[in-house]
Amino acid sequence: MARFKHYDYGQTKLLPINYERQILPGTFEHTLSFLIDNKIDLSVFEDRYQNDATGAPAYDPALLLKIVLFAYSKGITSSRVIAGLCREHVVFMALSADTTPHFTTIANFVSTLGEEITRIFRDVLLVCDEAGLIGKEMFAVDGVKLPSNASKEWSGTKEKLRKKVKKLHRMVEHLVKQHRANDLSATDERMHAAREQQIDTLNKAIEKVDRFLATHKDKIGKSGKPIQSNVTDNESAKMPTSKGVVQGYNGIAMVDAKAQVIVHAEAHGEGQENGLLQPMIEGTRETFKALDLSEDVMQEAKLTADAGYSSNANATYLYENGIDAYVADTYYRKRDPRFKDAERHVPRKPDAPFSKPKKEKTVFSNKDFKLADDHSHCICPAGKQLSCCTRLDTPDGFESIRFRALAQTCRDCPLRAKCIRHPERTPIRQVAFFLGRAKSVPERYLEKMKRKIDTDQGRYQYSRRLGTVEPVFGNIRHTHRLNRFSLRGKKKVNAQWLLFCLVHNIGKVQRHGSRVMTMKSRRRRVA
Repeated sequence: MARFKHYDYGQTKLLPINYERQILPGTFEHTLSFLIDNKIDLSVFEDRYQNDATGAPAYDPALLLKIVLFAYSKGITSSRVIAGLCREHVVFMALSADTTPHFTTIANFVSTLGEEITRIFRDVLLVCDEAGLIGKEMFAVDGVKLPSNASKEWSGTKEKLRKKVKKLHRMVEHLVKQHRANDLSATDERMHAAREQQIDTLNKAIEKVDRFLATHKDKIGKSGKPIQSNVTDNESAKMPTSKGVVQGYNGIAMVDAKAQVIVHAEAHGEGQENGLLQPMIEGTRETFKALDLSEDVMQEAKLTADAGYSSNANATYLYENGIDAYVADTYYRKRDPRFKDAERHVPRKPDAPFSKPKKEKTVFSNKDFKLADDHSHCICPAGKQLSCCTRLDTPDGFESIRFRALAQTCRDCPLRAKCIRHPERTPIRQVAFFLGRAKSVPERYLEKMKRKIDTDQGRYQYSRRLGTVEPVFGNIRHTHRLNRFSLRGKKKVNAQWLLFCLVHNIGKVQRHGSRVMTMKSRRRRVA
């Protein structure tokens, strides 16, 4: 019979631990500890504490910052879990020097970060520059939409929220009637308690929405119409993503192309990004100027952005400020000859889950009409000639020409049912062609951007965007598992987004900035 060595889980072994030796060189925690102890100016936290004469000693911000950033690097954002790890995990014990801050201390520290986290972010950016990780040759800007600590079920305009309150009142009335009816008969006490709890929960929800309706006005969108508010976090927004609609914030990052270092970051409660380009550019300028790295870095570097930032207002701003930018528009790929046959390679699986059936063509489009070379007429699918009706300039500055058929031509046409969508009430067919930009209208800056990005140089510069900014979001979301915000309110979420970006930048120093560890400390307070 086989024999095995004896083991006993009930035994105890005391191990001497040197906390300094638990932070191994080359690891993220070693880089983090070195930067906070030697490169980051923590005097920005001095104004927080008023206990120099009276009051209990506070936890050192250096220790709190170390354990928070290390926890974030592992995808842990819960203050309760972080507090537990400071008692159980040897690396957390080493980083905190065996202090055990309460979870409320950690939560308060993170949620009240404001100007301090901006200063720390800039200090780390200065270290990245010392390590040669910032090239200032090309920047790419993009955003990632992350859910926050808010429910999209509690979103809507004030009118929709009032309807929701009425619905909740009807549910309460129905439950109360059931409750009274069951009181007359012998029923399970647990059912009584469950129904009472359900009624209480609904009443609290009604009170919550009523308070919100009484203290908040409708949020107005760019079109001037009311947009959806959120009862839980009114600064967040409903945003469509590839994984469905989320209630959260858009984390925007400006990334340097040399080593994918984030040079500026902001979180916004907006799904549409075209209004966020100018704040990101101005923020990047301010950051480099505050660090004395460049008087106007946007005059030195190129800028790339995807179609989400394409608008005539942004193009005008870029040209007027002399920024060498390459911003794609919605039809950029369709104009690119390299993608001419792209549709042919898209797999078509009509039996796949959630696939939409291909819609059949119901009526003829203007592609079925042949325009004459001199634009004097066009030929319909039945071979009939349609004469020119009017020439118009669209609000966007494009010239269009419209043709209309004669009444007798359309009335007896055998293709009438295929040509007119509602033949029973529409007597004739009209068709319009767009001829290009009107000569009387000056060329918009957006059109200049289209011509610029369609050149070989433009396509080359824009092609660098994908490999610059997208891996950054992949690293934050999937490597570090920082895929949602745990706070509420734009100010708090913006601070947490900067913490996410700090984790990414410190990782860059860990992998590529080893010579920083041997450099002389260059602490400097930046504005």
